[in-house]
Amino acid sequence: MNRIFSGVQPTGNLHLGNYLGAIRNWVTLQHDYECIFCIVDLHALTLPQDPAELRASTREVAAAYIAAGIDPERCIIFNQSMVSAHAELSWLLSCLTPLGWLNRMTQFKEKAGKHRDNAGLGLYAYPVLMAADILAYKATHVPVGEDQKQHLELARDIAGAFNRRYERDFFPLPEPQIFGTATRVMSLRDGARKMSKSDTSDYSRINMTDDSELIGLKIRRAKTDPEPLPDTIAALETRPEADNLVGIYAALAGESREAALARFAGQNFSTFKEALSALSVEVLGHIGGEMRRLLAETGHIDAILKRGAERAAAIAMPVLREVQDITGLLRP
Repeated sequence: MNRIFSGVQPTGNLHLGNYLGAIRNWVTLQHDYECIFCIVDLHALTLPQDPAELRASTREVAAAYIAAGIDPERCIIFNQSMVSAHAELSWLLSCLTPLGWLNRMTQFKEKAGKHRDNAGLGLYAYPVLMAADILAYKATHVPVGEDQKQHLELARDIAGAFNRRYERDFFPLPEPQIFGTATRVMSLRDGARKMSKSDTSDYSRINMTDDSELIGLKIRRAKTDPEPLPDTIAALETRPEADNLVGIYAALAGESREAALARFAGQNFSTFKEALSALSVEVLGHIGGEMRRLLAETGHIDAILKRGAERAAAIAMPVLREVQDITGLLRP
């Protein structure tokens, strides 16, 4: 069976965009692939983290996976730092990754900005760690969003470089897992800005831990314009806040934006928001409640992560040992 690897950083609150853009799709994948879903806590360290908050956020991501419908018995759920093969393989792969490849990575330039000389090495080199995450499991497919496509290409390049260097077909070249048109969820307060975990406005995003009352309140307070909903997608696209809310409704309902718009064309926003609120509560209310229940039992989450790490290590460590042997490292 083909193998999926993917992960989420445990930084900030998971929100509606994380659910629609990634986690919801993973729930479907688990029925057709061998799935490994990681909480990439080592990646989180590329920027300063409060230790207590990082531990709490790691548990929250695990709770989100499970509450959304990922089965920890069917899939492997673990946090990256529990399996040393990730860091060890990253070093071995970094020794054959040209600087020129890393210099092309646009995310480092965006995150470091004008202060790149003061940025940590981890922020610069973390695409190699991401490659190690994938290749340690010989994953065949990786679900990726637009912001990670370049890094997956680098993982493929690194796998190919290793295979050529040691003249063997050892690592598969992982393929991107594409889900058609991505659900791009924007801020509820500014339709021109992507919904973000780091947004300081509580009403700009719907968190996965929000209860039903708060979800409804955020939808009702979402920014809109005074005009009724139009009857064409072209007209909708010139109104970013309206376009965002219709896109959210369509994604939650599992239908096209055209079908969602046809359902509400000509109606005022108060009517549409009531329908969107009810649908959001139906889909996310249960997930939020289950997450809160799981987070109240941290021992249960920790046991799942520990067992997941054991299962992950059983795959990754033999791959690492083979790489060490291939590269000539002596292990008496």
